[in-house]
Amino acid sequence: MNAPADPAEAAAIRRRISELQLDHNDLEVAIQAIGQSPLPDMMVMGRLKRKKLALKDEIQRLKDQLTPDIIA
Repeated sequence: MNAPADPAEAAAIRRRISELQLDHNDLEVAIQAIGQSPLPDMMVMGRLKRKKLALKDEIQRLKDQLTPDIIA
């Protein structure tokens, strides 16, 4: 992916990455808390894990947008 030429666009992408990373970390805490309970709800845990994975993918996609293409 080509890096954004507009510094404002790059800053917006970085802010979005930060927001997604916070959500990702919150989900990790929630998953750990559910796992610690005597009878963890596996369906809820599975849903949270899928959402966490989707956030990770979105974070990586946005990071790729910030990285310039380098032709080797």
